[in-house]
Amino acid sequence: MATNISNGFAPVDETRLGKTATRLSWGAVFAGVVIAVAVQLVLGILGAGIGLSMVDPVEGTTPGAAGFGIGAGIYWLITTVVALGAGGYAAARVAGVHERFDALVHGLVVWGVTLILTLYLLTSAVGGIIGGAFRTVGAVAGTAGNAVGAVASAAPVAASAAGVDGQDVQEAARDVRSEAAAYLSDAPNDPAQMTQEQAQAEIARQLPALARGGAEGQQAESRIVDVVAAQRKISREEAQAQVTRAKQQFVQTKNEAVATAKSATDKAAGAAAGTSFVLVLALLIGAAAAGFGATAATRRRLH
Repeated sequence: MATNISNGFAPVDETRLGKTATRLSWGAVFAGVVIAVAVQLVLGILGAGIGLSMVDPVEGTTPGAAGFGIGAGIYWLITTVVALGAGGYAAARVAGVHERFDALVHGLVVWGVTLILTLYLLTSAVGGIIGGAFRTVGAVAGTAGNAVGAVASAAPVAASAAGVDGQDVQEAARDVRSEAAAYLSDAPNDPAQMTQEQAQAEIARQLPALARGGAEGQQAESRIVDVVAAQRKISREEAQAQVTRAKQQFVQTKNEAVATAKSATDKAAGAAAGTSFVLVLALLIGAAAAGFGATAATRRRLH
């Protein structure tokens, strides 16, 4: 009877070489993230030093803002690719994976964790983020404010038709209720009996209704015409013609201001959309770099 002698080792064909215990090693991923962040910081500091060395206000050779911004964006993209590629390679190498898919997963996880960590660090700087947001909103609000200012500046045009000082009308329009109460508490209803100050307050009081239009606007326009005719001592037809011209100028100025504000808003929205698309493309390139670096570190199986 034959006996099998064993030296205590399993046959070679029964061993399972090259297979890790788990498909994903979080320790390796953490190592890859640390390396990616460290490389990104080092290259970022190096880029800042290079950029500052190009600033020479004495000689006047400082690059323009547009060219400087494009160069900084390209450099940031290159450093991101290098950092994530190194992080993905390190994670897959430390994990000792033998499957390209496992290596790719390690690289993508390194990319995702690095992205989340970066977003967390950015959002934790609450002051800087809020300051940047308010500066952006302030720029849009400034454009709208300019439009409102242009519309308000058209108000003296209507007042000039009555032969009154436009500056006085602007001052009266700032607080139309209190001014109207002060001037019109005992003011006569007949425009011919009004003083110049009372006429100014009456025109200022009617301007908001005139701007709104409709039946209320028509009544306000008729009242302004009566005041103009009485103050200038001209016929009502002549006063109507002057007020109509002033109203047309007012509407034209308002429309131009609104169109300018809309154009500025459209440009800002377009720029924001373009920036978003570029950022998404950069993130995808970073993911590809991390995946490529990880798959390049795939170990071959031992046979």
